Amino acid sequence: MIKGELVAEGASVVTPTRPPQARMDPESKAIVGLLQRDGRRPYAEIADELGLTELEVEQRVRRLQDAGLLQITAVTDPLQMGFARQAMLGVTVCGVPPKVVARSVSEIPEVSYVVLTAGGFDLLVEVIGTSDAHLLELVTLIKPIDGVTAIQPFLYLELHKQTYTWGVR
Repeated sequence: MIKGELVAEGASVVTPTRPPQARMDPESKAIVGLLQRDGRRPYAEIADELGLTELEVEQRVRRLQDAGLLQITAVTDPLQMGFARQAMLGVTVCGVPPKVVARSVSEIPEVSYVVLTAGGFDLLVEVIGTSDAHLLELVTLIKPIDGVTAIQPFLYLELHKQTYTWGVR
């Protein structure tokens, strides 16, 4: 359920099952902030900087990962990694809840990002392909999904900024 979403009277709301929420106390937030700047930073360094033990840092990171709040990964520029085409697709949906379409689109392996939006499109979908033909194939996989009425592709030509260091609150 989206914040502010209305539910028909008498209808029950099914909320997805999630792992137990990790505590986001000041120490956990500080760990996340340090890992956002350098995801390879040794736990021992983080522990020294924050006055924790290395084991405490390791356990906190594991809890954050288990709760789905933290993912440590290598971020690359797909166009420099051999993928010839990357695009954002603006998807318009009608007659079906956008969340249903988002779930279906999310199952496509080449889809790296799906977000429900307000504005000109119902969904923004990022896809990464090996060629123009592959990109066309991805669009043709999405177009017949029930509820999809239009797809507007935005081809990425050159990456100028990609950062994940927005901090924590």
